[in-house]
Amino acid sequence: MSGRLYASILQRASSYTLTLCSSAAFQCSHFVAIPSSQPRPAHHCHFSSWGTFRSHQLFSSCEETGNGPQGGRCLSTRQDLDFQLSQVQINNILRSNEQTVSVPEFDGRGLSAVRKFESNQLPANTPNEDRRSAATCLQSKGMLFGVFDGHGGWACAQAVSERLLYYTAVAMMPKQSLEELENCMENGQPVPPILQWYKHHADFNYRESASLYIDHLRVFWQELLDSEEHGEGMSPPDALDFAFKRLDADISLEAQVPFSSDLMKSTAIQVAFAGCTACVAHVGTDGIHVANAGDCRVVLGVQEEDGSWSALPLSQDHNSQNQAEVERIKAQHPPSEKDTVVTDDRLLGVLMPLRAFGDVRFKWSHELQQSILANLGSGVDLDSLNLYQYTPPNYLTPPYLDVVPETTYHKLRPQDRFLILGTDGLWDELGNEEAVRLIGEHLSGIHLQAPVSPSERQLKLGQMHELLLKRQARASPALDTNAATHLIRHALGTGEYGELCQERLASMLALPEDLARMYRDDITATVVYLNSDLARTHRS
Repeated sequence: MSGRLYASILQRASSYTLTLCSSAAFQCSHFVAIPSSQPRPAHHCHFSSWGTFRSHQLFSSCEETGNGPQGGRCLSTRQDLDFQLSQVQINNILRSNEQTVSVPEFDGRGLSAVRKFESNQLPANTPNEDRRSAATCLQSKGMLFGVFDGHGGWACAQAVSERLLYYTAVAMMPKQSLEELENCMENGQPVPPILQWYKHHADFNYRESASLYIDHLRVFWQELLDSEEHGEGMSPPDALDFAFKRLDADISLEAQVPFSSDLMKSTAIQVAFAGCTACVAHVGTDGIHVANAGDCRVVLGVQEEDGSWSALPLSQDHNSQNQAEVERIKAQHPPSEKDTVVTDDRLLGVLMPLRAFGDVRFKWSHELQQSILANLGSGVDLDSLNLYQYTPPNYLTPPYLDVVPETTYHKLRPQDRFLILGTDGLWDELGNEEAVRLIGEHLSGIHLQAPVSPSERQLKLGQMHELLLKRQARASPALDTNAATHLIRHALGTGEYGELCQERLASMLALPEDLARMYRDDITATVVYLNSDLARTHRS
């Protein structure tokens, strides 16, 4: 896209955005637009599907000239875009949500497999639909990290980010500890803490729903206490699997039961009808367990003996690019639906992730959905909740969606250095190997360059100069101490030769709210540094 064309988009931003929001051709978020035959407010675009533009399309290239850093500079578009964010402004935007937490090597319960973690978020939606969580399990061992990517609004991601780690931790607790919790609740005594949370100062909580969430968590542990099989608590993979499924069931139930408070009822409805994908990692001294439902991702950074870096994915994306996932979905429905279950790379032609929390439009019967929305009462306005009655096309044999996570295990090794947890907004812009290389070189300060290959020796002078520019760009000093910020900066600002392109980054960060979502997604990244000395001790 040329600078002049993009400038014309900016000049028409107001009217253009309204047109896009009511057009089935516009794409944003995890949804594709609903056919015009279905009723919906013209000013809502929550049910559109992201994918039309990416950040690299803001500029055609960053071309070489004789001046500027590394002997080159970005094509200037300031005459067209008038984006003139200073370096200070760029840094303030990028660093406003960053978080750095150091973890004690020994916390009184044993050695920690995590040395520290760094996290950051950059919104594209207003408000941000991504969420993140991190906590230490106080009644069992290990730490929990999660990233959550909301769609159809932020409500579901918010609820899941607050609750899922609690469900997982409770499932891992032995029966004796659960009995202590129940006795304290029964006698009105202080309840022993389950998690030590690591919150950012801007993190939001559903305060009005806190009592409801505690009540349902209590019902959960009461059922575990009644189970003769619980004993010493579930293993991390079983706990993660059970927690995902149980929380989603509670979200569905809460949207169906009556409440005396219109606010709590509204919140429960919003959470259930919105959706979110989730990826959670339990990091213990024995290894890493990952549970994933949707298209967030966890990648392990490995440092090889020669000092180079490699990426090991610990999760698989659940979308139409995963053929095994598509076949799994199709197998759950009659052969007559094989051509309609996944169309246009989306579930029923609408939803991009093929596993998710909430999204009851893809789980409940049509009759139940109509009944719940019709009985909200006069105190709840559907339009204000961004809800309206529609049925996905070819909705014949629900449910079409579930949240059953895919769990994986990786035994810690001395060469395993860090984890990267990211929502799909990060992975849309960076590949696994590139992300690991960025963090690895940021961590070590060493930028390894492979020897010039025989084929590269045959390059013409101009091609050799381009190769040298790419190599020099890799060795540029890092601007951020926080590794997650470092990832986001490079995800949005990398030029043709791997150099940081100031013009590109400034333009991406200066996009107006109505247009930002066209060019990038909300981005959340958490980098977890592992205690490799612990793995060496176990190996010896």
